[in-house]
Amino acid sequence: MILGIGTDLANIDRIQATLNRFGDRFRNRVFSRTELAKAARRRDEAGTLAKRWAAKEACSKALGTGLAMGISWRDMAVSNLPTGQPVMHLTGWAADRLAQMTPPGHLAIVHVTLTDDHPWAQAFVVIEARPAAAPPA
Repeated sequence: MILGIGTDLANIDRIQATLNRFGDRFRNRVFSRTELAKAARRRDEAGTLAKRWAAKEACSKALGTGLAMGISWRDMAVSNLPTGQPVMHLTGWAADRLAQMTPPGHLAIVHVTLTDDHPWAQAFVVIEARPAAAPPA
């Protein structure tokens, strides 16, 4: 069953302007070490971070909170599987909120997809609850 859906559209030029203005203060307030390392390896750091910004916004919407109720930017982080598929990791208040949303006997799965076409970066997040596998007899 679907527990939540969120989407966000971020302007890459706006993220670049914020990086230019606030530099590491912005980077360290919003992004995890993994996200920053990925962006540092990319030619388009701002585009990489804009997609992750959009993913955090989309995830907060899927959690039903927006960026309110105590959620922190760094409670949500995007990494990539070896195949390149993005994966959302939740910690802190975001993980607590996800646990509250998840019906008993179910496992929550957070799906995320990212795309960009300069000057836009977009993310979709779907939170799914799947029945937990019954323990073997």
